[in-house]
Amino acid sequence: MVERADRAVSDRGPTTDRILTIPNVLSFLRLVGVPVFLWAILTEHDVIALLTLMASGVSDYLDGKIARRFGLVSRVGELLDPLADRLYIATTLFGLAWREIIPWWLVALLVGRELLLAVVLAVIRRYGQVGLPVHFVGKAATFNLLYAFPLLLLGDGTSSFAQWAQPIGWAFAWWGTVLYWVAGVMYIVQARQVVAAHRAAPVRG
Repeated sequence: MVERADRAVSDRGPTTDRILTIPNVLSFLRLVGVPVFLWAILTEHDVIALLTLMASGVSDYLDGKIARRFGLVSRVGELLDPLADRLYIATTLFGLAWREIIPWWLVALLVGRELLLAVVLAVIRRYGQVGLPVHFVGKAATFNLLYAFPLLLLGDGTSSFAQWAQPIGWAFAWWGTVLYWVAGVMYIVQARQVVAAHRAAPVRG
């Protein structure tokens, strides 16, 4: 039963303990870009902010693709990748809300999901599980949000391009928000499987 639950909570193949891999380096570089992006968006250096966000989106796609294609999925990567995603989303939300491009209630909606996930992770740590594998819905949610934010930033103006970018940005934002919460529910299901597997496992004396 433990093996069946382990297969249910992971769809990314076997993981390794390797640290120095190309996907992990890409995830680390994305983390380094977070303070650069925050500085750029708060000081209205929008070109730098957009380029940093675009680079983050490309590296986010590449690290997962390379990890799965070449069997480089690692435990470190399973921590770094979602951490980088959440930091970019958090800093972008704060920056856009600070500049009044998005409402603060949207920030609360997305941050609320992160707080829920933090509780879930705290629960599974009691059973020896450090994190949960990133699944497709979670990556799709991040993909939508990371496309929404630059479009909303570009839509902050009066040009014809801004009028085109804003509604598309909001479409990505709403899809991303819905998928973000769907992914949160899926993480709760995964966590329940982890807890059930550990409780059902025979105690070795």
